[in-house]
Amino acid sequence: MTGRWEQRRLHIVTGKGGTGKTTVAAAMATALARAGKTVLIAEVEGRQGISQAFDVPPLSTDETPVARGLNGGSITGLSVDAKAALLEYLQMFYKLGRAGGMLEHFGVVDFATTIAPGVRDVLLIGKVYEAVRRRDERRGHKGEYPYDAVVLDAPPTGRIGKFLNVNAEFAGLAKMGPLHNQADSIMQLLHSAQTAVHVVTLLEEMPVQETVEAVEELRGLGLPVGELIINRVREPLLSDRARGMVRSAAAGGRAKTRDLIAEDLQAAKVRVTAAMVDGLLDTAVNLDQRLALQDTEREDLAGLALPTTELPAIPGGVDAGALRELADVLLKSGAI
Repeated sequence: MTGRWEQRRLHIVTGKGGTGKTTVAAAMATALARAGKTVLIAEVEGRQGISQAFDVPPLSTDETPVARGLNGGSITGLSVDAKAALLEYLQMFYKLGRAGGMLEHFGVVDFATTIAPGVRDVLLIGKVYEAVRRRDERRGHKGEYPYDAVVLDAPPTGRIGKFLNVNAEFAGLAKMGPLHNQADSIMQLLHSAQTAVHVVTLLEEMPVQETVEAVEELRGLGLPVGELIINRVREPLLSDRARGMVRSAAAGGRAKTRDLIAEDLQAAKVRVTAAMVDGLLDTAVNLDQRLALQDTEREDLAGLALPTTELPAIPGGVDAGALRELADVLLKSGAI
């Protein structure tokens, strides 16, 4: 069975800060590798979240192996740095050699990548673009792509539109030249069927609101929105019968509900006290209210009409085993 986005070569993962987009990006790379693909996972914010997710040393501007998958799959990591990318472009297009180092020494590179954010974004995405389009020209490799897929841990939803809309952000800075041509080529890739922009959210009001706004922005820019990934979904814990009892208590039937809870506990041969019953009922009421809020947020997300995968909350934090668990969910859901 082929996943919905398995054939895309560039997977861009965004989400409001705190939703776990880096973890999801790592899980997506793991899922692709478990499907036998060679994967590059790249970050552009310098937070080293990818190395923490895979429990490996900090990534560098060199592509570094970080994990192995099944059936020959593998994951390579890359931390994209705007200054290093600019020096690389200066050498590639203008053959500056040692002069490039002098520009860095005098602060020109810092100036170009800080004062002109459009340039910075072109450089950052340009490295990812190069990885997607690169061909292996070694003898016997017949020019195939070294990576089957590239996963980009992108900036959060509040900045994703500007980050990906590099042509508009860069238009006033250069009308021609290598960087201008690079921006055009990047936009062609981002708008093509090779790309999918996946959005990560939680079933909470602020992340859902920002997700809805981000999806609308991405669609307005003509960018291909992929999977909606609802992260850290908790098991409901309450059965339909239990939720009915809780709502009856909230509606004024607390005494009757207390009696029903006490009867159930006694049937299970549990020593019952009034404090125990009240504590259980209060906890259940709070849980039911949170579940009701989650149901409301799900309805708002359903209005986006996007294929959706829910990832479970992993108690105790995310490690290699948790990444494999999340990857398996992505595979089983048909996302990958």
